[in-house]
Amino acid sequence: MPDKPCEVFYSPFDVRLPLAQEKDEEIETVVQPDLAIICDRSKLDKRGCKGAPDLIIEIISPATAKKDMQDKFLLYERSGVKEYWLVFPLDCVIDIYALNEDNKYERTGLYHYPDKIKVGIFADLYINLGLVFLKD
Repeated sequence: MPDKPCEVFYSPFDVRLPLAQEKDEEIETVVQPDLAIICDRSKLDKRGCKGAPDLIIEIISPATAKKDMQDKFLLYERSGVKEYWLVFPLDCVIDIYALNEDNKYERTGLYHYPDKIKVGIFADLYINLGLVFLKD
């Protein structure tokens, strides 16, 4: 990632994903990911983010699983979100996808407690799942 300051935003935070070249007021695809990391400040405005964040993290629950694993997966892929993480808190698992050269998601890892995850969009950032999923 270039030397740009990145920011983390959490729900409720609107991410507007244009399908083509719609004017801002015409964008109908609006999502509120659990976490969004945005490194391009030009995408930020008073209404949230217009365009694809660099990384989106969705925390999966039984009520949201299908939407997060299918609908949002395809939407984020099409929109150019570089990395998409699916967090399964009950299983202490994180499933990570990154865009490949063909702009299609490829699984880059399936991580379990207490693994350490290398964050793909940052050169030297690792996340210790032993600290994310606190077990008794």
